[in-house]
Amino acid sequence: MSIYRIGIDVGGTHTDAVILDRYNQVVSETKSPTTEDVSTGIYEAMKKVISSSGVPREHIKYAMLGTTHCTNAIVERKRLNTIAIIRIGAPATLAIKPLMGVPADLRQLLGKYNYIIRGGHEFDGREISDLDEKHLYQIANEIKGFVDSVAITSVFSPVSTSHEHRAKEIIQEVLGNQVHISLSSEIGSVGLLERENATILNAAVVNVAKATAEGFINALKNEGIEARVFFGQNDGTLMAVDYAMKYPILTIACGPTNSLRGASFLSGNSDALVVDVGGTTTDIGVLINSFPRESSLAVEIGGARTNFRMPDLVSIGLGGGTIVRIKEDGEFTIGPDSVGYRLPQKGLVFGGTILTATDIVVALGMVDLGDPSKVSHLDQDLLKKVYRGMVELVEVAIDKMKTSADPVPVILVGGGSILLPDQLKGASEVIRPHNFGVANAIGSAIAQVSGQIEKVYALEDIGREKALEQAKEKAMSEAINAGADSDSLIIVDIEDVPLAYLPGNATRIRVKAAGDLAQVEVNEPV
Repeated sequence: MSIYRIGIDVGGTHTDAVILDRYNQVVSETKSPTTEDVSTGIYEAMKKVISSSGVPREHIKYAMLGTTHCTNAIVERKRLNTIAIIRIGAPATLAIKPLMGVPADLRQLLGKYNYIIRGGHEFDGREISDLDEKHLYQIANEIKGFVDSVAITSVFSPVSTSHEHRAKEIIQEVLGNQVHISLSSEIGSVGLLERENATILNAAVVNVAKATAEGFINALKNEGIEARVFFGQNDGTLMAVDYAMKYPILTIACGPTNSLRGASFLSGNSDALVVDVGGTTTDIGVLINSFPRESSLAVEIGGARTNFRMPDLVSIGLGGGTIVRIKEDGEFTIGPDSVGYRLPQKGLVFGGTILTATDIVVALGMVDLGDPSKVSHLDQDLLKKVYRGMVELVEVAIDKMKTSADPVPVILVGGGSILLPDQLKGASEVIRPHNFGVANAIGSAIAQVSGQIEKVYALEDIGREKALEQAKEKAMSEAINAGADSDSLIIVDIEDVPLAYLPGNATRIRVKAAGDLAQVEVNEPV
């Protein structure tokens, strides 16, 4: 029996869906408007792609979803968990409270139950002070019945996790297993405040992730599909649904990374720049060995500064629905606002009243879409100036992402990439692969499963070789837990950075392992 997989990716304008066969060939593809509640658009895209594929539903054994649910919940401040924040770090960290620097509205939503207790570690694993277990029991009894998620952060927990794990045991003892607990050592990197923010946001979107996962699984079942479900994560790989509900923050920015992985797969290029043009924005990222280059900077999510792994991206306000405003003196502006998923109702060529970037390329005869007669009255010379401005926005962004002046291959993907020409400054070649419009959904469907570990080691205690070996084993274990096949695992990235300002010959080691999906047996119930 042939085994198929369905990949779905939610963008700001369209929700794309594909079905791939066992050789990763596209059997069927579709685009549906992204809906305000996100879920409806997912279900519509899924129904359309299944119906048009002709594939028997019982043959679809894998389902991959790249979703904006968690991102939207944080940005919109909606559907967030009621959480408690526990920092283990007194007396050393009393000067700066949790959520310091976070926007006031988010702090008000998440900061009601906020505690700092004694404990934590030095960089080399020595205790700052004993963990105050008595205070933890008091906190647990105080928040019982009032919160459904807890974020626990300890000073230098990437070095020693003992205080975080003991705190988790105490909280679970009092509150039971129904309350979700997020540990910072499993989410963020070195840097207390940023790691704490990432952990808080993770705890805040657990219910959103759970509802999304359950809704997706039920929608599949309603279509007669019993499949293993995976979520896209922000390094361009997948994680099993249970893993996703434990670490929902890792789904942030999975859309652009899906596009990068899809672009690599479709073009056969492992090292290139990828320009993903949607309906609202254009995201430019860098492929290194077929994976997105990760950002070395702290990233803000909903106004909160975090330090967990994120792709290195530049986003500009240019897409198919970008609003173009032409003034009486011939001057013009391009975006950054967009009609987004309402382009089929608002754009001039579709009978609307708003001039968009799509109208520009149709009026110039570059794209056959809608009714060109509705933009035939526009001045061609002025349109050419506007179009040149659109292209320059992208070329400047490409230049920002390059690490040298040399031209590099540029892969164009996304439905909005019809806006761009076949030649761009700074590009050695411009590649527009087959199925470019649904590269994000394809990237979701073909992705591998990964695990990553980042930890500070005191090399005086164990030595570099043993530290690297431990980190590799931990990364591979994380990948297996996320749903990878152990036989296919390889180490795809190692970073070893000596921390010169710390005694004890300390070094920060980051290792990523990735492998293929653990295969489902044909007759195995899933």
